[in-house]
Amino acid sequence: MSKFFFKGRIDPREKYQRFGYNTQRKTKLGSENAPLTIQVQTSNRESEVRAILKEHNLYANISLEPDLPENTLQLDTLLQLPGTQTFAKTPSRNEPCLCGSGQKYKKCCG
Repeated sequence: MSKFFFKGRIDPREKYQRFGYNTQRKTKLGSENAPLTIQVQTSNRESEVRAILKEHNLYANISLEPDLPENTLQLDTLLQLPGTQTFAKTPSRNEPCLCGSGQKYKKCCG
């Protein structure tokens, strides 16, 4: 045999195949694959909920059950998710001050 004979594995190891970019993440609640489950008591409320779902591009299975209490918990939690927090940028040293004095920030409030 020559010294250049390949002794390694032809296929990658099983352990390393599971790492990397995960293409099979859990589906988001409210999508076509995982619709919301909502119970309402009246048909008027059902039309209101459908309008809300259409406005936010969500999918849901709405059941009209007059005997059971209304259950829109999944929809409420999706609509009340907190957004990204942004902060006002402080001016650099040589920019005009925010208080309106006309001086540079470093001489006024900095």
